[in-house]
Amino acid sequence: MSGRGPRAVGAGRDDRGAGTVVALGLGLGILAATMLAVPLFSALAARHAVTGAADAAALAGADAASGLVPGFPCEVAARVALANGAIVESCRVDGLVVTVSVGRVVLGLAVSERASAGPAVSAPD
Repeated sequence: MSGRGPRAVGAGRDDRGAGTVVALGLGLGILAATMLAVPLFSALAARHAVTGAADAAALAGADAASGLVPGFPCEVAARVALANGAIVESCRVDGLVVTVSVGRVVLGLAVSERASAGPAVSAPD
């Protein structure tokens, strides 16, 4: 006998490099999760931007409808939406109320939003 204790089953295998494989697997997993999350967060940010563009376009169109600014309501709304990175898909004027639907494409996904603006409705006395 050599004076050593009993050998464990599989103790003769070389475990060198196992940590590298685990670290590489974790790194690739994190990279894959990041590559999936970034487009989703970009679409979410674009949705917020399109919402702001729709609100601004509707307000600008309502200002034009009321005569506060010169121009036709839908043309003014289209200019404001374009300045905010969106395109007016539809525009409807009902008296002094302007309703617009704006959108844009982000990473192949169409993002759209609708907004209305007009004078405040006063409560009956």
